[in-house]
Amino acid sequence: MQGRELRGELDAFLAETEQDLVAFRRDLHSHPELAFAEYRTTQRIAERLTAAGLVPSVLPRGTGLICDVGRGDGPTVALRADIDALPLQDEKELPYRSTVPGSCHACGHDVHTTVLLGTSLFLAQQAAAGLLPGRVRLIFQPAEELPGGALEVMAQGGISGVDRIFGLHCDPRVDVGQIGLKPGPITSACDKLVIRVSGPGGHTARPHLTADLVFALAKILTELPAALSRRVDPRSSLSLVWGRVSAGSAANAIPDDGVAEGTVRCLDENAWHAAPDLIKSLLESVAGAYGVEATMDYTRGVPPVVNDEVSVEMLAEAAERALGASAVVPTQQSLGGEDFAWYLESIPGAFARLGTRSPESGVTYDIHQGTFDVDERAIAMGVRLMATTALTALFEGTRLPAADEITSALA
Repeated sequence: MQGRELRGELDAFLAETEQDLVAFRRDLHSHPELAFAEYRTTQRIAERLTAAGLVPSVLPRGTGLICDVGRGDGPTVALRADIDALPLQDEKELPYRSTVPGSCHACGHDVHTTVLLGTSLFLAQQAAAGLLPGRVRLIFQPAEELPGGALEVMAQGGISGVDRIFGLHCDPRVDVGQIGLKPGPITSACDKLVIRVSGPGGHTARPHLTADLVFALAKILTELPAALSRRVDPRSSLSLVWGRVSAGSAANAIPDDGVAEGTVRCLDENAWHAAPDLIKSLLESVAGAYGVEATMDYTRGVPPVVNDEVSVEMLAEAAERALGASAVVPTQQSLGGEDFAWYLESIPGAFARLGTRSPESGVTYDIHQGTFDVDERAIAMGVRLMATTALTALFEGTRLPAADEITSALA
């Protein structure tokens, strides 16, 4: 498809559907649902896809769904949106504010879902006209915030046969109409660590007859982060930060147990994989020196999202074709987590940041806050980006015509 024709068809499609998509987003925003409880959201999406002639398949838990567009031969490209909300109170005074106490879409998943729905409806039209040289798999994923939804999708074969996958996330620091891209790591890993220490307690007058547990725990608290900074490449930014410490109940009694809880964050995937064994080894070394027993509960979060360079180039080409030459802006790796990372450990793909800040207002909202909202023009921008990305990836995957001809045709 010629680039000019594609832009024209997207213009016509959005002229008819943009206001409907905005209304759909506002409906989701008013009725947020938490992880693995997105029943209404799933039903609303399924109804719209079915009305467009598609055949959605709801995941076994009853939340989230997968739906294919186009024929089975040729390459398969997946597009993913997360559909769950956060357990936060909506603090906005707007007609579409959350009607569910203690729950709201404070991370933009309602926008992600609406963007993918709009993209789905446009691609369904393209498929009906015989213009898809392959298949697009739509993944409306539950439970990103838990996290765990990506693993649920994968367990059900959601990325089986998929050649490449793309996703996006609202970014309130980027103006609407712009797309933040970065090859390589774009998010970080975040895990939870709980350390429990035990030993014979006693009187503080006789620490030599006990395992001085509080002192030992203090050494663990200080020496583990310090040792990590010397055992791991500093460019990986592997950090251990404590958030809770508890031991003892009396000033003159050495307790026989204590606990410390914290988070491990990391920008590098290899360092993330190695972190549990390294921390366990360091813990045993420090605890052994002070005669206490130490156990570690290490709870994995998600790995970093590591963008495939070729996929980022496809997103950049699509953004320039769909939104203009100045649409692509660089973005930095964040310390936030995102379970899209699990997909990218199995297949190539890329994750983009969708600008949602209104340049006219001068206001920058932050995600995971009850005041979060978006410039709703971002919905149409997201549809343009994702539809053009899917078509770009499909045409690149067919090798017919040659890649340089595709670039020329869609430029």
